[in-house]
Amino acid sequence: MKTLAARIGIVVASDRAHAGTYRDASGPAVEAYLDEVLASEWQGDYRLVPDEIEAIAKTLIDLVDKAHCDLVLMSGGTGPAPRDVTPEALARVVTCLLPGFGEEMRRASLHEVPTAILSRQEAGLRGRCLIVSLPGKPSAIATCLDAVFPAIPYCLDLIGAARLETRPERLKAFRPSPNP
Repeated sequence: MKTLAARIGIVVASDRAHAGTYRDASGPAVEAYLDEVLASEWQGDYRLVPDEIEAIAKTLIDLVDKAHCDLVLMSGGTGPAPRDVTPEALARVVTCLLPGFGEEMRRASLHEVPTAILSRQEAGLRGRCLIVSLPGKPSAIATCLDAVFPAIPYCLDLIGAARLETRPERLKAFRPSPNP
């Protein structure tokens, strides 16, 4: 029995990249991270949207409800600036927030920059999909994902999503022992 590849949505919220002012670097940083960390097969679905609540929310709903993503990693729009609306869009579409993700990403980021306390990264569930919002700075993506990714495969197991296996030499996913 062949395991189906996990479907992973990658959403970048950026007015300037969406307008073509500059080339998006966050989406490729997320893809590179997944290629480095995941041992299991995965299929990516990349979307670039402006920093608008409706555009972000509509994209998340489409990725989960129509494209049947198991995991969505979104980058950008998590700061305190007026156009940073990713947390508000996420709140519109999830049924359950998982605040520990944001807490851990900020904790890890504080080792690198004191402004990490300004970030509003979050995670939540919509159906059988985990949605995680990341900072827009490409160099911060690996820091944040390293902090929370060990819990992501088990979270996906718990919600009935695709099974993800990591490369243990790079990042060991946590799963409870089957014999407690």
